[in-house]
Amino acid sequence: MPIEVRLDPERRWVVAEGHGVVSLEDMLRYQQDVWSRPDVAGWDELVDMSDVREAVAPTAARMQELAARAVSMDHASEGSRLAIVAPQHEFFGLARMYEAYRGLAGHSTKQVAVFRDRGEAAVWLAGGAGHDTGTSGAE
Repeated sequence: MPIEVRLDPERRWVVAEGHGVVSLEDMLRYQQDVWSRPDVAGWDELVDMSDVREAVAPTAARMQELAARAVSMDHASEGSRLAIVAPQHEFFGLARMYEAYRGLAGHSTKQVAVFRDRGEAAVWLAGGAGHDTGTSGAE
């Protein structure tokens, strides 16, 4: 399976890890399968793309579609956080594009940040200070 999902009820985190080849359809399916569940509404999210070696068809239009779908599934009454881990240059750029599209949606309730390091992402997701969204790992 290209995206493995684990729930961490203690921290109220959804942890998704991409492996091998991940398509936009895989990401859309993940969004639908996980975020349509009422038991995880309002939870924080860690998406780790460290083990992804190829992303299939990640055009700007498709990234915008993914962001719009995600925003439409945000829990309306609670703000939550999404940390995306993307150490590879290409995927870091795609994650930043996704972050920007979510921000442009205007009604997103998730705060999004992109990281190159999973440890830094976990600290931020747990409420750690010292990170401005979108600046981690900048060249």
